[in-house]
Amino acid sequence: MAGNLKEVRDRIASIKNTQQITKAMKLVSAAKLRKAQQAIQQMRPYADKLNEMLRNILSNLEGDAETVFGQEREVKKACIVVVTSNRGLAGAFNTNLIKQTVHLVNGKYADVRAQGGLSLLFIGKKGYEYFRRRYQDCNIISGYVDLFNDLSYEHVSNTSQFLMNRFAEGDFDAVEVVYAHFKNAAMQFPINEQWLPVAKMEKVESGDSSHRADYIFDPDKEQLLGYLVPSILQTTFQKFLLDTHASEHGARMTAMDKATENADELLRDLRISYNKARQEAITKELSEIVGGAAALENG
Repeated sequence: MAGNLKEVRDRIASIKNTQQITKAMKLVSAAKLRKAQQAIQQMRPYADKLNEMLRNILSNLEGDAETVFGQEREVKKACIVVVTSNRGLAGAFNTNLIKQTVHLVNGKYADVRAQGGLSLLFIGKKGYEYFRRRYQDCNIISGYVDLFNDLSYEHVSNTSQFLMNRFAEGDFDAVEVVYAHFKNAAMQFPINEQWLPVAKMEKVESGDSSHRADYIFDPDKEQLLGYLVPSILQTTFQKFLLDTHASEHGARMTAMDKATENADELLRDLRISYNKARQEAITKELSEIVGGAAALENG
């Protein structure tokens, strides 16, 4: 019985130590989440409006002005950018992003993969660790890229510029990004979005000009598009990372909060078991004492 009591005490101490870790991780994620949430909430309206403007411009270009980033080609070579975290302990956050990517690889880009034209670029370690051995028929670009230590425009634009150059050179006919859309601390959604070529607005019916862009270009179209289009694309790419970054901390905070609650339940059950075992041990000892005293009296 003493051995059982010691085992329960050791388990209680172990769970308490684990609970201290989960509480600390929850507090750290909560602090990081506030900053990450503020960043994406400030960026998203700006990036979405710029992206809408870009699609509108490219849908209504007339004359000789054009940009390579809006050219739609037959997709024979494609690149999927998979944005995950570098660390785990975030619930199903990374698993959901990986499932979304697998669905994309085996669905929309199954034919491209079968022809050996599918490339994968990983931003974050977890996605790379999953795909590097299971999908060796895909071209994995340079291991994985770690951008989460610095999500500034200047730092992120190096990766986005690399992808834009590869698309412009014809190495990719399409670039799609899988990332996590942040809604709140408890809700994050894995989604995939075509980044290149820029998806054009749906054509409006003849005579309906309510959705038609009417922009005055100064300086000329070619010069402005040469600067405007890459800048908007890089801003959109940065938004993907900020979204995922906030989602990661929200998912980790929620997971650690749940782990702390589960530890409380385990401790409660173990304390009940410990008290029962201790009571049984005391009752047994008292019974032995009473029985021994009765035997002496009868003797």
